[in-house]
Amino acid sequence: MKSGSNLEKVLEAGHFAFTGELGPPRGANVEEVREKAEFLKGKVDAVNITDNQTAMVRMSSWAASIILVQEGLEPNFQMVCRDRNRLAMQADILGAAAHGIRNMLCLSGDHQKFGDHPQAKGVFDIDSMQLIAMVKKMRDEGQFLSGAELNEAPKLFIGAAANPFADPFEWRVHRLAKKIQAGVDFIQTQCIYNMDKFREWVKQANDMGLTEKVYILAGVTPMKSVGMAKYMKSKVPGMDVPDEVIQRLQGAEKGKVAEEGIKMACEQIEEFKEMKGVAGVHLMAIEWEHKVPEIAERAGVLPRPKV
Repeated sequence: MKSGSNLEKVLEAGHFAFTGELGPPRGANVEEVREKAEFLKGKVDAVNITDNQTAMVRMSSWAASIILVQEGLEPNFQMVCRDRNRLAMQADILGAAAHGIRNMLCLSGDHQKFGDHPQAKGVFDIDSMQLIAMVKKMRDEGQFLSGAELNEAPKLFIGAAANPFADPFEWRVHRLAKKIQAGVDFIQTQCIYNMDKFREWVKQANDMGLTEKVYILAGVTPMKSVGMAKYMKSKVPGMDVPDEVIQRLQGAEKGKVAEEGIKMACEQIEEFKEMKGVAGVHLMAIEWEHKVPEIAERAGVLPRPKV
């Protein structure tokens, strides 16, 4: 036990983990965070709080995470390398840990040109691999990246993202191995639509013994519309949406496309529950938090274990 995190306890006990996601507001509205949080209570083991996702300015991840702690939910505090140098990162890590935040997801971050401040200067002082290693050094060795001693180490369950679909595909599993070597405890994947490619990636990870060293949570995002599927296919970097997914949504009855999207997500979760090497699911119901209880119910992941 490294952190006292509920998510870590669920995974260590061998339960199939189920995490959710909450995008902080584009303003200082605390109630918006609380309203979204209400749909997730008792339905998920932890909630990812995004960090200026798609390079759009939002309430800071650690601040929204503190609101979640107050609401009795466990946040998974995200940090991207785009916006801070190593001093600011280490300061925020200590601040988050001091407020009882026990999970952290280390990410590179979407390039600022995709967001609402394309002229912003990208920092990228360290990359996501180095960020993982830095958090591990702070937690396990009680040292800053400089080697100076910490007076109290932050207790954090360290996560990172993996994209099984980016090119070149054959390198993806080796990138996973590097993150494990850097010290990651759990992985959440990019949204999965190409199931064949994902099965192959997990098989490679199993064959290399990687799934015995890290907990992999498969990323699921229900499609709301045909337009969303087409946008993800053509405009979102690193996303792999096969034509058959779009065709299935197009074949749904009028007014039933979102229902078909939820049905597909539930089918995926059922398969992940049986898949060797997959320890849980990360449900990214983007601005659709109110659908999480229904999806959790239909996918058979309730009630959540008490650990």
